Order: sequence, then C-alpha cells, then structure tokens
Amino acid sequence: EWAALAQELGGDKLEIYSATTAMQDPHHVQARPSLIAKTRRADLIVCSGAELEVGWLPLLLRKAGNGRITSSQGQFFAADHVDKLEVPERIDRSHGDVHAEGNPHVHTSPDNILHIAEALTQKLVAVDADNAEFYHMQFATFKAKWTDAMQAWRQQTLSLKDIKVITHHRFWSYLNHWLDINLVATLEPLPGVNPSSSYLASLIDTAGKEDVRFIMSVAYVNEKPAEWLSDRTGLAIVVLPASVDFQSGETLVQWFDGIMRQLIFAAQAAPRAE
Repeated sequence: EWAALAQELGGDKLEIYSATTAMQDPHHVQARPSLIAKTRRADLIVCSGAELEVGWLPLLLRKAGNGRITSSQGQFFAADHVDKLEVPERIDRSHGDVHAEGNPHVHTSPDNILHIAEALTQKLVAVDADNAEFYHMQFATFKAKWTDAMQAWRQQTLSLKDIKVITHHRFWSYLNHWLDINLVATLEPLPGVNPSSSYLASLIDTAGKEDVRFIMSVAYVNEKPAEWLSDRTGLAIVVLPASVDFQSGETLVQWFDGIMRQLIFAAQAAPRAE
C-alpha cells in the first residue's frame, strides 16, 4: 500500500521497492540479501509503524548499515499521522500479541490514506527538495481523485451500515469503522492466539444470536478456523487481500474498489435471520 501511494505521489521521480506482497503477513518479513541490498541504497523507508514491523525492521536496518535511513530524517511511519484505534490502556502478555501503540493496519481506512498521503508528500519534499513542486502537484491530483473515490464508495456501501460480522482478527478495524460495520467477535480469542475447538464452538451460538452476516478474513491467515465456523453456520467467508498488488501494477483505488465489491456482494448474498 505504501509503495502504491509513493508511486501516486512521486511518479518517475522515485525508484520504489516493496518489501512485502499483497499475500504476505506484514508482521513477518525475512531480511533477505536482496532486501538488504535495496535497503542499503535507500534514501527513505516508508512503513506502517505502530510496531507492525518491530519483528524485522530493526534487524534489516542493522544489516543494511545505511545511515540515511537510521534516523527520523530517512524514515516515515504512516501510523504517526492518523488517529489510531484499539490503543491498549496497559500492556499485558496475557492479552495476546497486542500492539502497544494501537492497531497498525491503518491503510484499511480511505480517510487515513488521504491524511497519510499529505504527510508523505511533506516527507518527500524534505528528502528531495529539488522536486518539491512536482510532489505538491502530484498530491493535489491524488487528493482530487481520492476524494471522488471516497464519495463513490460511501454511496455504494450504504447497505453495509450496521451489519454484523466476525473477523479472523482485527485486521479490518479501520475499514469497519469507516463503513460502520459492527464486529461481533474474532476467530482469535486473543490477538495472535489460535482458537481452541471450544472457543470456536461458542462462536456458533454467537453468530446465531447476533445475526452475523458473514466472516471477514484476510488472505495471509490460516483459513481453517473460518472454514470450520462456516461449515457449521452457513456463513460465507469473504477473503480480502491484505494490500495492493503493487507488483502487478494495481493502484490503491483499484484495491479499495475490489474490497468494496466483495463486501457489497457478501452483504447482498447473506441470509438474514428470521
């Protein structure tokens, strides 16, 4: 998502490399030799932040040894520029694999994308002042296009307002908040904790009582818990790509368009409780 956003804002002024793919768990990235080599040559590293990359980014930076991106001048963390959801009041490992700074999957909100785009434009100007005017023009073009897209998504997704869903974990919290979708339960009893058979069994009753319409999942997670619950409740599973398929040329607008279509179809197809 950040590679795609940088492409919108920087065009041919930037050489962009994405460390992850749309089908990859962004919590876990290997510091491969090819990635280390790219990092050594980078002038700016753009990440989600809020501890999403805590398991691999420090190691990557150490191995790369690139002074340009070891200070704040060469780093950009998207989550620093939005209001974060699910910030824990206290950190307790008994609560699972929680992020101390809040939910890091900030890219799933269209509103957040616009705020982050403005902040990233300022960072690009700071790193490459010679092209400042170009970056500002690119942002203005992106803002107009993105605002139009958000208005269209708002109209298209009115049927999603207040529907109830179960998700694998809280990957889609920002999108659900933007669409006014109600999260009833997660397949993980705690973040990063695999569900037991008894916990999954309890969700059968929850799904019926709460009139859950479908299960929202993300492409990189273990699909078996969702399939187990789906087999016993008849709930459809909506598997959404975690990010933009930047390598194939997909844009942020195209990615959100696809997600909205999948959710709208699921809501229309899901049976309602009598």
